[in-house]
Amino acid sequence: MIKSLEKVSNTTIQFSTPLTANSPELQQLFDFIALGAADRDRNRILPFDVVELIRRSRLGALRIPVSEGGGGSSARELFEVVIRLGEADPNVAHIVRNHFSVTERILRSERSERNRRWLKAVVDGAIIGLASTELEVKRAGGGAVANTKLTPDNDGYRLNGTKYYSTGSLYADLIFVRVLAPDDTIAIALLPTKREGIELVDDWDGFGQRLTGTGTTTFTNVRVEADEVFFETDTDKDNSPYNIVPQLFLTAINAGIIRSVLEDAKKLVHTRPRTFYHAVAEQAVDDPLLQQTVGQIAANAFAAEAIVLQAADALDRLDGARSEGEEFETAVALAASLSAAKAKLIVDDLSLRSATLLFEVGGASTTKQSYNFDRHWRNARTLASHNPSHFKARAIGDYEINGTPLPQRGFF
Repeated sequence: MIKSLEKVSNTTIQFSTPLTANSPELQQLFDFIALGAADRDRNRILPFDVVELIRRSRLGALRIPVSEGGGGSSARELFEVVIRLGEADPNVAHIVRNHFSVTERILRSERSERNRRWLKAVVDGAIIGLASTELEVKRAGGGAVANTKLTPDNDGYRLNGTKYYSTGSLYADLIFVRVLAPDDTIAIALLPTKREGIELVDDWDGFGQRLTGTGTTTFTNVRVEADEVFFETDTDKDNSPYNIVPQLFLTAINAGIIRSVLEDAKKLVHTRPRTFYHAVAEQAVDDPLLQQTVGQIAANAFAAEAIVLQAADALDRLDGARSEGEEFETAVALAASLSAAKAKLIVDDLSLRSATLLFEVGGASTTKQSYNFDRHWRNARTLASHNPSHFKARAIGDYEINGTPLPQRGFF
């Protein structure tokens, strides 16, 4: 069993304020998370204690400027952290994906009183989840809403409806909900998850990413205040280039999985008690075939991280593009979107190949459930399936050949 949360949070790790990407205690946090990752995955132990520790660390405020109480990290620094967290536990990394995506949207919007209040909540440790998908909508990712609706209620609203695949919301303090306004336009509500009428159900049954709380969220006559809703006509409306963040986030987690595979591969070689009679070396550590395999995994990990961070650099360039005019900003956003899309195609493939190579290092005995090494492939495959590569590759090819604009909403 892993050490208790109280012992780790109160005596072992003392978090600085604000936490930055280079804070030394950040690695202590990730080391602790990694301790129980395999056991949590094998026995389906939901990581509420780990998420509470992340909440106390204020990790979610990494991108908020220092002047507003956050860590002031660049996009590159954020994705360096995501890779490290993905290495420690890809379930935990995926839990906070929507938090960072929503926070990014708020950060890139005008600082209204409402937005300042939400950012302050994040600085204080609040974690944001998402409820967007409806199975009644037959074209996934376009932002359409069918049945989650606001109805007028005095000076506010009431919300009713059901969302699916609400990743991270089971652990969150606030939930970001895409809704239909009374005039049937699309709006967003950001609500406390503990509010009466909100039910979060852990019914995700995928073979990978088992602990992300990617379940069903039901809203039954939920009270919504007027200032908790914003519309597409607001100044803080969605801006499509910033959908790059949640897409690159998944790719970064897969890059982290390769790093975890590499560590397991090295440990396997050092602890492997025997080898085949026809092997060219008596000990596994001296076997050139095993050395080659581990070397390939190491190269895959290096390449994946480099590719993700290159795409993150494109996001950082987008930060300063707005001041250069709309045409320049559009060009930089296109470059960032292309970078993230191309990164997915390569990194997903590298992660799946690396997870398979692990069994070439260890042999048949490593397929035992007690090792749970199959979690690497299961998690990488599940992450890669969120946005199938063939759709991504086709869109890239259509752009390269015909100049067709890339999709600009979610799921790209």
